[in-house]
Amino acid sequence: MSELTLMILRIGFLLLLWLFIFAIVYALRSDLFGAPVRKLPNNSSTSDGSAGRQTAAPVAATPVSAGAAAQGTAPPITPSGGALPSAGASAQARVLVITSGSAAGTSLPLDDSVITIGRSTDSTLAIVDEYTSTYHAKLARSGDQWLLTDLDSTNGTKLAGSRVSGTVLVPTFTPVTIGTTTFELRP
Repeated sequence: MSELTLMILRIGFLLLLWLFIFAIVYALRSDLFGAPVRKLPNNSSTSDGSAGRQTAAPVAATPVSAGAAAQGTAPPITPSGGALPSAGASAQARVLVITSGSAAGTSLPLDDSVITIGRSTDSTLAIVDEYTSTYHAKLARSGDQWLLTDLDSTNGTKLAGSRVSGTVLVPTFTPVTIGTTTFELRP
């Protein structure tokens, strides 16, 4: 073999090795820091007419007080864990209650028309969990009902044990599972 051919083979082999090294570094970066961030469109306007993001910090979930449960305001627990029959307008969901996971027992008032859920600090409900995507899912109010949309998350979103594809209606007292966290919408 000539010197030129040998030199070209060495350079080609070196380039191939560097290509593998960059592929490994890219895969490690994705595993450690997550996928590249994508922004959700925010079509809401503030009261002064200016459009844009809210500047408030993410809403922290507050614990459900034991006094509220003692007064009978806590929702009944069904053996099946399924939805209760609707009692008219009183069945409208007003609070999101985390039933299992690292933040079990906390609640979040459903004051906004859109609740974003994910690992991002920009999310309304930030779930710090390795099985939760940066922007995992969103809950959107439609009249008195709430619609759940999975945002192409890696591990998916489950409603009553079934994987969500597209947008689905979320009845009250129906468990929604994202990663290792389960929550319900309650009146």
